[in-house]
Amino acid sequence: MKCAVIQHVAFETLGVFEPVLRDSGYEVAYLQAGVDALARSGWLESDLAIILGGPIGVGQEDIYPFMSLERELAKKRLDAGKPLLGICLGAQLMASALGARVRRGPAKEIGWGTIDLTPEGKKTPLAELENAPVLHWHGDTYDLPAGTTLLASTPLTPHQAFSVAKGQLALQFHPEIAAGKLETWLIGHCCELEGAGKDPRNIRADTAAYGEKARLAGQSFLKIWLRDEVL
Repeated sequence: MKCAVIQHVAFETLGVFEPVLRDSGYEVAYLQAGVDALARSGWLESDLAIILGGPIGVGQEDIYPFMSLERELAKKRLDAGKPLLGICLGAQLMASALGARVRRGPAKEIGWGTIDLTPEGKKTPLAELENAPVLHWHGDTYDLPAGTTLLASTPLTPHQAFSVAKGQLALQFHPEIAAGKLETWLIGHCCELEGAGKDPRNIRADTAAYGEKARLAGQSFLKIWLRDEVL
């Protein structure tokens, strides 16, 4: 089976999700946004597609023209009922592809925390993440697209996760993060952290405390999601 992954920055990878995907029988192929020919990549034909996060915004198509193509590709998979997982920027692209507004949030939500599952969310594989630590790292948010189901929230970001159809899931937070690689995020996003008044030392300490529990919960979630909704 083929899993096509759109990546925006080199250090934001599938993280702890990648071994689960490979163990589940997927051949993983990364596609670099703005570099690789996404339209000729087999994106639409792949068994599973994933759009990862990044520091650019959905509304910056005039600066990063490839964002228009990403939204178009996401819409085609959504319309065709094909499995699609969007994480952070990927979730925002899915929301935009469904006609919802993507906008600045009230403040940047950066650091380790939890998510509050809706009653519907508790019935999904996201139940594996209930009371588990997840990494938040975003400044933008989105309105809930019409016809979708809200699955998770936080006080700062009411729309943290939504489902569209079977195998189509948008996650604003980062359950894929690998604690051992978080230093690359602290380096790569150093300017954003400084601008948001976030101390990398605090995030580093929290990562040491929560990273393993987050890995176990994140991998358990993905295994169940793949088994129940994708495979």
